[in-house]
Amino acid sequence: MPSFNPPLRVLMGPGPSDVHPRVLAAMARPTIGHLDPAFQALMEDMKDMLRYAFRTKNRLTMPASGPGSVGMETCFVNLVEPGDTVIVCQNGVFGGRMKENVERCGATAVMVIDDFGKTVDLDKVKKAIADNPKAKVLAFVHAETSTGARADAETLCKMAQAAGMLTIVDAVTSLGGIPLEVDAWGIDAIYSGSQKCLSCTPGLSPISFSARAEQVIKSRNRKVQSWFMDMSLIMNYWEAQGGARTYHHTAPINSLYGLHESLVMLKEEGLEAAWARHKKNHMALRDGLVAMGLEMLVAEKDRLPQLNAIKIPAGVDEAAARKRLLTDYNLEIGAGLGALAGKVWRIGLMGASSTPNHVTLCLAALEGTLAAAGAKINRGVAQDAARKVLFAS
Repeated sequence: MPSFNPPLRVLMGPGPSDVHPRVLAAMARPTIGHLDPAFQALMEDMKDMLRYAFRTKNRLTMPASGPGSVGMETCFVNLVEPGDTVIVCQNGVFGGRMKENVERCGATAVMVIDDFGKTVDLDKVKKAIADNPKAKVLAFVHAETSTGARADAETLCKMAQAAGMLTIVDAVTSLGGIPLEVDAWGIDAIYSGSQKCLSCTPGLSPISFSARAEQVIKSRNRKVQSWFMDMSLIMNYWEAQGGARTYHHTAPINSLYGLHESLVMLKEEGLEAAWARHKKNHMALRDGLVAMGLEMLVAEKDRLPQLNAIKIPAGVDEAAARKRLLTDYNLEIGAGLGALAGKVWRIGLMGASSTPNHVTLCLAALEGTLAAAGAKINRGVAQDAARKVLFAS
């Protein structure tokens, strides 16, 4: 069998995004043991840099060995026990996955439902909290990857705190792309992914637990249902606590090299600068799409800059158009999920895929593809609209 050599794609879907060459180079460095003193030094550096990215001083801040779904499950299985009540906000696919986690923990999920493409309705959440005074956790998605909608995380966390509840927050698509303030907002448990705004490969999930959440984990009535995700065991590997680290599992060493490099790059750029870059490139893409005659799904005030959902023009075969983008331009964008399947495309501007070159390529490729499909669009105007944003003095 020949070796596998993947095609060179431009990744502008909902994830993964393009991996920066520095990250790929870091992952090719020699593998050492997961208890090697040199690797332990990298672990400590990475925890500090994740605290920087999350804007937190939480002791329990580290990458979980697995994708964002593992980070999600780690938060739920450690904080939610049988008999608990959890209020879950669902305005997209990933809020539904939170519900699955709650129920698999033997707890009751009280659902606050909003339409796909809308933000979380704060009044509905307020009522759910009032109707369920014994609820233990409020869980919500900060940046809903299936729709491109942003939740008001700060207000939701304050509402939970006032009711004496913990918060579990999905930041898979938000970390490094938009403002996220773990300590200032009072988030108790949060998880993200390495493959989006951090410009790394898939397979790692940065997580962080507050001191309050840590106390809940320590005072559990029963063992965590997952041995692999039990923080009381994992912390003994990631925290030496004055003694030798305890082996838990073989860490994905070379993947962690890559995440370390991506966090070094984030610090070099500066967190606020990264947020500003994502916003500017989004505004350029938005103006180009609107000039072309396309419509955004999410209202501007609730819209994510790093994940853009656009409505598919009437009469266009969305799957055929995406296939043409891939074959003619080596450009990948995402299809709609759940209730939005066949109705929207999802265009990512995340991490190394958030550049002026990506914006202009995407607009040119979309215009050519839609014109060939017979869509009624405005031709020859998108690039100029985008450049006015990208290169404004």
